[in-house]
Amino acid sequence: MTIVSPVAGGLADEERLLQETVRDFARREVAPGVGERDETEQFDRVLFTKMGELGLTAVPFSEEVGGAGFGYRAWTLVMEEMGYADMAMAVALSVHVLSQSPVIRWGTQEQKERWLPEMLTGTCLGAFALTEPHAGSDAAALRLRATPAGSPVAPTYHLQGSKVWITNAPDADRYLVFATVDPAAGPRGITAFLVERGTPGFRFGRKERKLGIRSSSACELLFEGAEVPAANRLGEEGQGYRIALSALAEGRISIAAACTGLAQAALDAAARYLTERTAFGRPLAEQQGLRFMLAEMAQKVAIARAMTRAAAEAKDRGESIGEASSLAKWTASDAAMAVTTDAVQLFGGYGYSREFPVERMMRDAKGAQIYEGTNQIHRLIVADQVLKRVTGESQH
Repeated sequence: MTIVSPVAGGLADEERLLQETVRDFARREVAPGVGERDETEQFDRVLFTKMGELGLTAVPFSEEVGGAGFGYRAWTLVMEEMGYADMAMAVALSVHVLSQSPVIRWGTQEQKERWLPEMLTGTCLGAFALTEPHAGSDAAALRLRATPAGSPVAPTYHLQGSKVWITNAPDADRYLVFATVDPAAGPRGITAFLVERGTPGFRFGRKERKLGIRSSSACELLFEGAEVPAANRLGEEGQGYRIALSALAEGRISIAAACTGLAQAALDAAARYLTERTAFGRPLAEQQGLRFMLAEMAQKVAIARAMTRAAAEAKDRGESIGEASSLAKWTASDAAMAVTTDAVQLFGGYGYSREFPVERMMRDAKGAQIYEGTNQIHRLIVADQVLKRVTGESQH
């Protein structure tokens, strides 16, 4: 299957088939246990393995590297359907794909052959280790230190420090880890490394207890002189910041798509409830005020979907996606928060109960306004791009 190019006015046949396949899988396999997984805060590795068997862990990558050969617009269809069924599982899948992209773009042939096959098939689970206690939105402030060691014949790096809020840890098998070889150099010192679970000196710390996406595991990573072969350095020393930013731009489109799916699920749940529930002898759906709320929720979902598709199509065309991905992630996560909150309101007292799904959806939506760059950071990114264009125009 070759990369699917955008089709004006609709989806390509291959994209529709992919969407239908994922929708069937997500609603048959993923959705039924979502409440229990949220309650127990347990990541279901069996479900992830099934996603790999279905080929979902390789969708947006070329056949050349062992991927399914779809474009990024098709990938947003996958993420939207997964977000509709279970935002936590969608996030786990998004991060797994996020951890592969830099290897495909920056890795040597040897690294690709060694690292990718088991990742593409979902046999191994990946994680993207960037965030630190003092480096969240300011990714250039990393303190995890990578010190050259070993011998000229067998060069290595010793990693010393910690990471926090690392999605898929401690369940992941392979970690893309960002450290600095020179703390005084800021972003110019950041370097990327491929680190495997079980590496001596690398262990897991405290597990995060989260408000939402609770079945998507996240924990602290502790590096206590962990020795990593120089052959596991991705790119050159100092290229890590660029590697991270390029990957995150793609990841923001993934999260935007998942947020769109989550918002659609809340909208559908609220619409069903309004048709089933009566008050004062009439269905709630007949009350104009509530119908207006529903319409405004639908508007937000449609805008989120359009922004997400536009960003994905820009990537498929090979365009710069920094601004588009920020707009999509910011818009879609805000939409998910607003729509799920309104869904809780429309459910009334039942919406506040854990016996109904919309309270979980609201909790799941909140995190998306924070991870993959806070929405305040995305406002800065977009404003910077707008001002650069204006400045550029004024100089001509």
